[in-house]
Amino acid sequence: MKKKIGPLLPILFFFLLWEFISRSLEAELGELFPPISSVVIETVKLVYSGLMGEHFLRSLIRVMIGFFVGASFGILTGLIMGSKSVLDRSFSPLISLFYAVPALGWVPLLMLWLGIGEVLPITIIAIHSFFPVCYTVRAGTKNMDKRIVKVARTMGAKGFTLFKKVIIPSLVPSLFSGLRLSSGGAFRVVIAAEMIAMPKGIGALLMRAESLIRVDIILSCLFIFSLMSVIFERIFVYLERKTIRG
Repeated sequence: MKKKIGPLLPILFFFLLWEFISRSLEAELGELFPPISSVVIETVKLVYSGLMGEHFLRSLIRVMIGFFVGASFGILTGLIMGSKSVLDRSFSPLISLFYAVPALGWVPLLMLWLGIGEVLPITIIAIHSFFPVCYTVRAGTKNMDKRIVKVARTMGAKGFTLFKKVIIPSLVPSLFSGLRLSSGGAFRVVIAAEMIAMPKGIGALLMRAESLIRVDIILSCLFIFSLMSVIFERIFVYLERKTIRG
């Protein structure tokens, strides 16, 4: 019980301190620094009215599609580069060159190429999700014990069976490490993309709240996104443990 409650104590202390400071400075700061209780109440109102659900669903769908596309290409590219040294030497400089560009740095160019629509944030998320997965899978493939693969081949394993029974289990730690990094970052990317160019989504709701000077709504949106980012990362931690044990 103590192990479960212990990590929550700093968060609880932070919220209590926030509430105390906000109440103490209410006369000076007013609505610019609302107490955490007001943020919670506003979150409940937004959820109950359906407004939060509408915007959040748009953002979640964009994250899921972009993450799936980017991670899939990352896994494929990482496997190819890690298994073939010639291809690794050929593609590594190009991958490193593009990795140096932040995902959001592509927004102006993609707005010209793709226009302002659903494809824009999904593409940005896919770009962001590609690189961590590609690098971790590449490293895992390169560092894989090749003797295990040789033994499996001598015992008759080949093709999809070799891939499923030998290669994938060896890559589990590297693969899930990249997926955790990509999943958490996908939410950070989508919120920025929506703030720039989208009429719907949590990022768009944030910008609308900023124009109305509704700090409580801004904080509510940020908390929802941080919570979902943590949940996604924990899901991959859970799946990794289940995969290793299973």
